[in-house]
Amino acid sequence: MKTVKVDLCERSYPIFVGYDISSQALNFLKKNEIGEAAFIITNKKVFSLHANSLIPWLKKVVDKVYFSLVPDSEKSKSFQVVRRQLESLASFEKGRRAFMVAFGGGVVGDLCGFVASVYKRGIAYIQIPTTLLSQVDAAIGGKTAIDLKVGKNLVGTFYQPRLVVADLAYLVTLDNQQWLNGLSEIVKYALIQDEHLFLFLERNYKRLLGRDQDVLSFVVYRCIRIKSEIVSQDEREEKGLRTILNLGHTIGHAIEAAGGYSIYSHGEAVALGMRLACDISVSLGLLEAGTQERINRLLDLLGLPRKIKGILFRKIIDAHHWDKKFIGGKRRMVLLSGIGRPKIIPDVPLPIIKKSLKKLY
Repeated sequence: MKTVKVDLCERSYPIFVGYDISSQALNFLKKNEIGEAAFIITNKKVFSLHANSLIPWLKKVVDKVYFSLVPDSEKSKSFQVVRRQLESLASFEKGRRAFMVAFGGGVVGDLCGFVASVYKRGIAYIQIPTTLLSQVDAAIGGKTAIDLKVGKNLVGTFYQPRLVVADLAYLVTLDNQQWLNGLSEIVKYALIQDEHLFLFLERNYKRLLGRDQDVLSFVVYRCIRIKSEIVSQDEREEKGLRTILNLGHTIGHAIEAAGGYSIYSHGEAVALGMRLACDISVSLGLLEAGTQERINRLLDLLGLPRKIKGILFRKIIDAHHWDKKFIGGKRRMVLLSGIGRPKIIPDVPLPIIKKSLKKLY
């Protein structure tokens, strides 16, 4: 097992990374006494696959365990679902001091963190991510959110967990789409921070697709390190550093929203968004065409989508106006001047965005 610290003074917390590491999590909970009852948000699939592995060790440190099942889709990030969770939590907590557990992927983590942040003005919660995407990205950093019809993650808080347990054993049961979701975010980390990681992915993509344990351990740990270092320096995205984590997300989120969160998964949409960001970077003279080809080739080798299908062009353009990075009506985008060299560009012309987006059709 390896441990990574998210260093945020009194809000600091550890991330445990490894295979079958529940005993380390158990020791942390015993030592820190964050609550006597665990309210666990998960979905039916994760519950059926993994609840039996979670319950025994969790019951060693708490008196009561309650599982709240939510739909396994982005539609769980809604006011209606939040209200149901709050009512259930209030009923469960009567006479007890509860903490929450996000046991699932990014949707569960976003929802659980948001509920924890607003219930009684904030109670403790921990993240036990069960997907590749949530282990390398979504479970780390304290961003919580729910969606509005016009856009993704428009209602949310910054609220840090007390612990993240990235147990790689949970990844064995992932289906191919969930695996692709995580691979997309892994490429993102290489592009914004680590050219050596990009080289590693180019050389070892077959082993990664084959879920080789050694390759997976290295890649997950490296991505967690990168995100933890960025969050530690810019927790609330006030210095501009954390903004680079949004490479591919401006159009990626727009694709998700325009498709009603049902056509493309988050990772697939971000992969398309990264292709577009690279094309815009070339158009603006920031990135060499050869580097763009190399990036697109890796995305191809990993099986990530090349073209947008089933979503109207104008709907994506409409949806992208709700991106949270926009300031004063100006389209801020995370672009690239090279692998490992992100640039935040403050006013990307709409005609250039449209021209690059059309190439994805």
